[in-house]
Amino acid sequence: MTSDKKPVLALFYCQNTHASGEDERQALEQKYGDSLKLFPIPCSGRLEPLHLLKALEDFADAGYVITCPEGACRYFEGNLRAKKRVERTREMIKSIGLEEERIGFLINSKEGPKPLTDLADEIMDRLANLPPSPVLGPSVQGRATGSRQRSKGDKV
Repeated sequence: MTSDKKPVLALFYCQNTHASGEDERQALEQKYGDSLKLFPIPCSGRLEPLHLLKALEDFADAGYVITCPEGACRYFEGNLRAKKRVERTREMIKSIGLEEERIGFLINSKEGPKPLTDLADEIMDRLANLPPSPVLGPSVQGRATGSRQRSKGDKV
């Protein structure tokens, strides 16, 4: 990687993730600043590929999902649905020439669930050498505000 800019991660996570309360979210936001955007969801099974793709299009270098442990989803199969959708999204971005590492997921452990902060640290370590997204234009790569600036040619 030629610049010292950290990749921007859009992190979607099941609200049932161990130690994912407000204090943990604030600690992560303070630690990573604009490099991490957190998106709590009631169930990881509610996540659609469009959510990940939109994050990659608008502001993120990578999009990841943290699910509750397999067999421990309060909505029965939400985490299994999320896994399939993330795999499908990885195939989509690979087919257009992007690195499949830009999309991923972690399944929390049933036997020793890790807190959200540990899982986020693990993902950020994975992404440390990820180059800036070629999808984002130069006006977006220099900042991580969560929305793309419109240019003259964009439709409103």
